[in-house]
Amino acid sequence: MKNRMIALVLLLLALLVPCSALAAEQDEPTVYIVKKGDTLWGLSERFIRDPYYWPNMWSKNSQITNPHFIYPGQMVRVFSDHLEFVPKGGEAVAQKAQAPAPAGVFKDVAEEKTFLVRGSEGFLMEKNITPAGYVVGGHHDRIVLGEDDIVFTDIGTNNGAKAGDKFSVFRKDASVSHPLTSEIMGYKMVPLGTLQLTDVEQRASRAIITKSYKEISPGSYLMPYRSGKRHEISLKMPTRELKGYIIESYSGTTIIAAGDIVYIDLGRSQGVEPGNMLYVVRDVTIDQRYVQGRIDRLPQELLGALVVLETGQSTASALVVKSIDAIYKGDKLVSRIK
Repeated sequence: MKNRMIALVLLLLALLVPCSALAAEQDEPTVYIVKKGDTLWGLSERFIRDPYYWPNMWSKNSQITNPHFIYPGQMVRVFSDHLEFVPKGGEAVAQKAQAPAPAGVFKDVAEEKTFLVRGSEGFLMEKNITPAGYVVGGHHDRIVLGEDDIVFTDIGTNNGAKAGDKFSVFRKDASVSHPLTSEIMGYKMVPLGTLQLTDVEQRASRAIITKSYKEISPGSYLMPYRSGKRHEISLKMPTRELKGYIIESYSGTTIIAAGDIVYIDLGRSQGVEPGNMLYVVRDVTIDQRYVQGRIDRLPQELLGALVVLETGQSTASALVVKSIDAIYKGDKLVSRIK
């Protein structure tokens, strides 16, 4: 009987060893060598079909200081559901473990997904900001004005202005208060267009509207010129851990989704820069009837991600680039998922 049990155990071991070896072989990653022009976004898109995965890879690889570009020659282990950078000194091991790549998989250089700033996103005018001046009237007393119309402003040589100076035109909209503290964070500034001074006197000037997105009228705010040209924002790693809130959306809609512009309670004074990516999270409420004091909190729910477009002193405008679920004013922002 004892000999029969030993034989049975040996038979089971013989059957299990090939299965273990096969499983290990299936888990063996392919090693990809980074080419010129590759980006984390592009690698995530190509190999695991999720361009939004790259912040996870970035955060776990401290040798990558710039998420927008990585250098040729770096090695990446490609698994079915994630990517890993080979640490320095591990290149020889990686080369030995490298499996032949499927035909065509590594053929082209990945393209970076970019974030476009259109110039019409608006911003929050904080309490310490004052306009350069105002549109005080229109030619022939017109109150609805557009491109190529003549207007008058209260900006003159006393303000250091001269003919040819350009200004951006905004409408001051509703005040925006913080959803938690009710503190007034600023006023929505809606872009209307641009104008150029033509005749400048001591305290006033004549100007021509060079571009209009929306109707311009007397009382419109004049701010230092902001180019309306479209430009791209490059992703940039935050210099410190960031935590904040979404305080308003550009459109004022209740439900916020991918493609929407939002305003947040983080700015230059908190270390925020254009290009920083933040995650939108929400706390999960614990039903104390079931946990009975064993846990005090649950993992936060991940709702989406946004990229900062422009910063003020204590606020910033941002583009929502991904929404997994409905996002609302007051939802939390973090620079990394724990």
